[in-house]
Amino acid sequence: QVHVVESGGGLVQAGGSLRLSCAVSGSIFRIVAMGWYRQAPGKQRELVAVISSGGSTNYADSVKGRFTISRDNAKNTVLLQMNSLKPEDTAVYYCNAEYGSVVILHSWGQGTQVTVSS
Repeated sequence: QVHVVESGGGLVQAGGSLRLSCAVSGSIFRIVAMGWYRQAPGKQRELVAVISSGGSTNYADSVKGRFTISRDNAKNTVLLQMNSLKPEDTAVYYCNAEYGSVVILHSWGQGTQVTVSS
């Protein structure tokens, strides 16, 4: 199994920055991709950014050029650097690990609140 725990959320003014961290433990060698998702009140959970085991990244159009996903392999963490934050970025942010081979499983964290004030 793979376990993930998020940290780093908080309250920030529009235009500010936050960095989210996702600590990963367990069968790390089985991970094929790590992602950050978010869910705003009354909305569906959406993909924000993903990084594959090979290092390739993909972003939602709404965050391209502002958010950066990266890995710190030495610390077994996945980071989401969020710059130029907007009020519409307000949501609970979740870390997700995709792992396995024939069957892909998902491990979710408990979420961390990000609130951007205008």
